[in-house]
Amino acid sequence: MIEIAVTRDIAACRALRRTVFIEEQGVSEADEVDDLDDQAIHLLATDQGRPVGSARLLITGEVGKVGRVCVLPAARGTGLSAALMRAAVAELRTVPGVRRVKLGAQTQALAFYARLGFTATGPVYLDAGIAHRDMVLDL
Repeated sequence: MIEIAVTRDIAACRALRRTVFIEEQGVSEADEVDDLDDQAIHLLATDQGRPVGSARLLITGEVGKVGRVCVLPAARGTGLSAALMRAAVAELRTVPGVRRVKLGAQTQALAFYARLGFTATGPVYLDAGIAHRDMVLDL
């Protein structure tokens, strides 16, 4: 059974991100690793105790930014990505003053986030060499 919860196990989240972003998608370590993990809220999805997905939430004023969303290949197509995003939005709803959720979506995932209620804004841009577009959801 898959569980999603806030975690302090940043090492597990970083290991998942390394697998998905650095090893699978070819993102450089310099682009993936930053100094924001210590100030973030981390969500970890586990399947029978084994980490399978994560997301990072950063708060800036009235905006909660969801980033570093990743799911291992074996767990894709199971609904976990949508469940992880719903958990992220639910967590941000509990933060006083947060009125909007923002994320940078890889362009191939725009329809996925749109199904979750997000709206694309602004132009396409490159982040770590991958085409992205900002998306928002008003709470």
